[in-house]
Amino acid sequence: MPSERHLHRSRWIIYSFVLIELVIMAGTVMLAYYFEYTDTFNVHVQGFFCYDNSYTKPYLGPEESSAIPPALLYALVAGVPTLVISVTESILFLLQYTSKDLDSREKTIVTGDCCYLNPLVRRTFRFLGVYTFGLFTTDIFVNAGQVVTGNLAPHFLTVCKPNYTALGCQQALRFISHQEACTGNEDDILRARKTFPSKEAALSVYAALYLAMYITCTVKAKGTRLAKPVLSLGLMCLAFLTGINRVAEYRNHWSDVIAGFIIGVAIATFLVVCVVHNFKGKLLLSESPPEDSMTSAPMINLPRVESPLEKYIASQIWGADRGYMAVEQDYQESHRLR
Repeated sequence: MPSERHLHRSRWIIYSFVLIELVIMAGTVMLAYYFEYTDTFNVHVQGFFCYDNSYTKPYLGPEESSAIPPALLYALVAGVPTLVISVTESILFLLQYTSKDLDSREKTIVTGDCCYLNPLVRRTFRFLGVYTFGLFTTDIFVNAGQVVTGNLAPHFLTVCKPNYTALGCQQALRFISHQEACTGNEDDILRARKTFPSKEAALSVYAALYLAMYITCTVKAKGTRLAKPVLSLGLMCLAFLTGINRVAEYRNHWSDVIAGFIIGVAIATFLVVCVVHNFKGKLLLSESPPEDSMTSAPMINLPRVESPLEKYIASQIWGADRGYMAVEQDYQESHRLR
């Protein structure tokens, strides 16, 4: 039958879209890996003036000795949003599951009406997938900026340890541009050349803003008018303190931190507004709940985010059904005339 053939076609369309998204995600992860752990992209060597006070701040040790070490920061930006989104989605799903008939509405258009997909799994994977993609994208943007600009850290001359006598620095205005001017540890020098924009500032503000917008747009419980802004602003405050810590420890300039904040805010805003549509959409369980159940309904609404793929598949199924009905009517009409 045409409907069965169309369902088979819809299933392959879904598989194709999923494959494309997996390829994009894999490419993003690989590009972030090459930026982070290989020397595929050479850092631009930026020169400096002799005795430049902007780069003579003390060096407080490797990143692991910072008040906010990279391991702690990466664990927080990866673990906290994952935990909060998973727990929140589970609670919202259970609240509606106990108040409405979910069994007859668990199939969604995203699977082409051909496969079972739990709404909780779908929403959770979508929100976390978009968040993970944005996390790696932020890392790529930051690494690309650091490689292209090669801006120097405030403690660059401290780890560079240039031989001012051999470089002819009798005058403070002499500009040194060759890489061999430094005699310090090569790894410390390389890290000191990668400061603009600040990765820690970008990742922290991206995670904080994405999670804050998720809490604000998703949780609709009564009595949370003050709790939601307090929690959201608290997350943003932690991200702001991360940037201040980078400046206080002479690991980044203010311009580095501000640029990192701008990148993180821009990517988080774009993904939330244009990709997941402010975490809003049609209700998962019912388009028009009965009036007698409104008083017993939960105080939190669980929206179903509607993607372009859903609209496309729904239109294809609707068009195929109309075509099949038209053919059937023509056949009956010709048979009647005979």
